[in-house]
Amino acid sequence: MNYSRFLTATSAARKPSAIRIMTETLSRAPKSVISLATGSPNPNTFPFKTAVITVDNGEPIQFNEEMMKRALQYSQSAGIPELLSWLKQLQVKLHNPPTINYPTNQGKMDLCVTSGSQDGLCKVFEMIINPGDNVLLNEPVYSGTLQALARKYDFLIIEDDPYYFLQFNKSWAPTFLSMDVDGRVIRADSFSKVLSSGLRLGFITGPKPLIERVVLHTQVSTLHPSTFTQLLVSQLLHQWGEEGFLAHVERVTDFYRKQKDALLAAADKWLSGLAEWHVPTAGMFLWLKIKGIYDVKQLIEEKAIKKEILMLPGNIFYTDTSAPSPYFRVSFSSASPEQMDMAFQRLAQIIKESL
Repeated sequence: MNYSRFLTATSAARKPSAIRIMTETLSRAPKSVISLATGSPNPNTFPFKTAVITVDNGEPIQFNEEMMKRALQYSQSAGIPELLSWLKQLQVKLHNPPTINYPTNQGKMDLCVTSGSQDGLCKVFEMIINPGDNVLLNEPVYSGTLQALARKYDFLIIEDDPYYFLQFNKSWAPTFLSMDVDGRVIRADSFSKVLSSGLRLGFITGPKPLIERVVLHTQVSTLHPSTFTQLLVSQLLHQWGEEGFLAHVERVTDFYRKQKDALLAAADKWLSGLAEWHVPTAGMFLWLKIKGIYDVKQLIEEKAIKKEILMLPGNIFYTDTSAPSPYFRVSFSSASPEQMDMAFQRLAQIIKESL
């Protein structure tokens, strides 16, 4: 596929950084090479010499002096090779796309007929989509239909999925990447929810020409993700293996599943008749809609805070934050079941007083 039509002028004009290329060349070079090229600081001046990080299973991750020198030094913009290799194998295992035989007239399919309940959506797309446009869908769309629409109207799909590993159902929902036979999906994943938010480490998967553009942007902005963080995660993942990582994910998911059930129990107990909600299938948040109140901003940001409850009103997630919203979001990640129950009891009283 020719991806040039999806690039901005700035992105298309960007060239590899000669300094970054030399840094990556040096990282692969034998120790016999004499480098007078890069401006990497001398690691012998670093005050940190060794480190031992203990994992929850009791196994240590050890950084000796040589490993610490590498961890605190510049590294490749795309990521360190051993971590990239591990993640590539994981992505193939989780999202390996199936073999799909599309009709020979796929470019001429009448999607407004074949997509059933999505007929109205097709009509909207007919009006607003032009080849090369950027599209943001703010409502759920059946993934097969979106794939077909992307093919017909020639757009890319950005699959930002930070809560993928926190799915509560045993059978995980299929991803857009797992159905991508055209090279139209760029997928973003994160370790923040299952390893540590402070690591600030994630990874993207997609067509090589587009990922290369991201790497070029990184070369002239942040240079690369934290080498220390990458090595720490890489050591952990190689220690665990794929099955060990997925077992850890299940333990984390089980924790949030219990937290979710506790919050829903509190909602059923105190907010029935006052609010409505949909049971989340993943993540660490519950969205609720208060009945009979057009805009909950004042209730959430003033009245609830006076009762020592912190929540987020829905309008802060809007493009126009001044727009009214009856929705609000609560997190079940940190509060105890007892605290959740107390919070919703107080919230119920506030709602009743406001109606």
